[in-house]
Amino acid sequence: MPSLPQEKVIQGPSALDLSTELPLQSTLKRRVRKKKKKGTITANVAGTKFEIVRLVIIDEMGFMKASDEDETSNLIWCDAAVQQEKIAELQNYQRINHFPGMGEICRKDFLARNMTKMIKCRPLDYTFIPRTWIFPAEYTQFQNYMKELKKKRKQKTFIVKPANGAMGHGISLIRNGDKLPSQDHLIVQEYIDKPFLMEGYKFDLRIYILVTSCDPLKVFLYHDGLVRMGTEKYIPPNESNLTQLYMHLTNYSVNKHNERFERDETENKGSKRSIKWFTEFLQANQHDVAKFWSDISELVVKTLIVAEPHVLHAYRMCRPGQPPGSESVCFEVLGFDILLDRKLKPWLLEINRAPSFGTDQKIDYDVKRGVLLNALKLLNIRSSDKRKNLAKQKAEAQRRLYGQNSIKRLLPGSSDWEQQRHQLERRKEELKERLVQVRKQVSKEQHENRHMGNYRRIYPPEDKTLLEKYENLLAAAFQTFLSGRAASFQRELNNPLKRMKEEDILDLLEQCEIDDEKLMGKTSRPRGPKPLCSMPESTEVMKRQKYYSSDSSYDSSESSSESDENEEYQNKRREKQVTYNLKQSNHFKIFQPSSSMRRSFSCPRSISSQSPCSADIRPLSAQQTMSASRTTSSCRSHSLNRASSYTRHLPHNNDASSNFQVTIVAQ
Repeated sequence: MPSLPQEKVIQGPSALDLSTELPLQSTLKRRVRKKKKKGTITANVAGTKFEIVRLVIIDEMGFMKASDEDETSNLIWCDAAVQQEKIAELQNYQRINHFPGMGEICRKDFLARNMTKMIKCRPLDYTFIPRTWIFPAEYTQFQNYMKELKKKRKQKTFIVKPANGAMGHGISLIRNGDKLPSQDHLIVQEYIDKPFLMEGYKFDLRIYILVTSCDPLKVFLYHDGLVRMGTEKYIPPNESNLTQLYMHLTNYSVNKHNERFERDETENKGSKRSIKWFTEFLQANQHDVAKFWSDISELVVKTLIVAEPHVLHAYRMCRPGQPPGSESVCFEVLGFDILLDRKLKPWLLEINRAPSFGTDQKIDYDVKRGVLLNALKLLNIRSSDKRKNLAKQKAEAQRRLYGQNSIKRLLPGSSDWEQQRHQLERRKEELKERLVQVRKQVSKEQHENRHMGNYRRIYPPEDKTLLEKYENLLAAAFQTFLSGRAASFQRELNNPLKRMKEEDILDLLEQCEIDDEKLMGKTSRPRGPKPLCSMPESTEVMKRQKYYSSDSSYDSSESSSESDENEEYQNKRREKQVTYNLKQSNHFKIFQPSSSMRRSFSCPRSISSQSPCSADIRPLSAQQTMSASRTTSSCRSHSLNRASSYTRHLPHNNDASSNFQVTIVAQ
């Protein structure tokens, strides 16, 4: 009787069975190796077609490649624009390489429309845009302009572009506007017929810009880029050469099809060169390189100022409830196409929100690798961001669940005193939140300064005069945007807290505490000049030192007059002495006398004015302690920790006139 197939398996695996099991075992091992390690940064690069993006993110930055369906990665990179719903679903620890609303300057028609609005209110600042008409809305205005030129017997050349075109598709040159269709969505611009030439060729510059935040706006310019040249010698436009696009257009996607296109591995030859080489070329020909970069930076900042109201509004709509100044989940690498005229004045041609990261030549690889690598280092994506974000969400959920709000609601019918206290508490909370934001921004700027690489911060600029100029332009852009829209943006722009530094906020917090003491009927404590403690951790020692040195305002005359009344009370309190081991801290060694002694410190709640004879009654060791404590009491303690230290260390006494004694035993 033949054996069953199962019997063969039971008797033992054959050579064929072993060979079939090995691939399965190896795949299991691979899966174990691919398991996420603690502390790794994940990146979803399924949305890009460029190999250099994957190479820089995965190989050079060391991020772990996530699956294509993983939406929880630390970094998400997409070539195309991202839907606002996707940005709204992101967690605070995630980063995506597009801002919502950036299309307001990246589409040709939107850019022309927004620039026209700014030109009307600030014509002297926006002179780097060729005169533009948007069809079909401004078809009549263009025809009227053409009639005026005919009356003056002038003739100009115009370049016609599709409203949402790219890569040079559908571009043509005209000198007669009668044949233009009136209903097509087109952009018509005056052609710059006197460009700066290099070796007889027309060229443009691809400038790379990194925007890391829109709230507040932060812009970085990469100090290299690409010089893209035409492939035919330039001749001013006339009726015979209007169709020669290799002469008049500088797009790489157009000129690469010409047989005269030169591919060279060096940065100073061929039809594509580096801006680094071009800067050296300008310097060798006695041109002002500093002014060149200054003009480029000003053009970029002014253009992004036009987009800022739209981007900020769209970002706030995607991320509701997020406090201003918090970490941005969006960043963007933009490609500015700029043309130089004969006087080296830059003219903005267009902006690409998804610049090509193709690497057809070595110069492409060198420049674009630096753009991506330095940008990712500036972003400072950390593995701990996800863990901290989840812990913060859990803490906020518990506070909402148990109703642990820092400020209680003001009941209807409250007295004026309660309303003033409530306003003070709200004011202090607002100042504390702003103080945290300022410290986070300072810490982030310190990281950016250390990891800027070949980028340079162009907004906010270090020049105060230039910053004031940009802020005025930004206010004008918001005023144009807010006409008939939400007025909350305008109130936020006028908020003085946005311009305050850390020391200013600390001073306001201290003033709030003084006002609070007046409302509570307390005697205001003397406050002298105090050094700034920039970080909360640095105030712990000063907080303890202030508590132990609170006898500096001891009033011996008052204590002697009330000694009879408090004698019985003090005898009872001596049975419950609080012993402190001063040897645990090196900061209190100066207070230790030669031998053990027992003495009392007056509670700060019963402080009164000092009498001039108080120092004579004290023993020598107490005088030394008083002099040391006076020096420390003049130091500024952190405003956020001062109020909490009172409630933590000081007992409550219903009788304000009695002196509560806390006895310290120095060992």
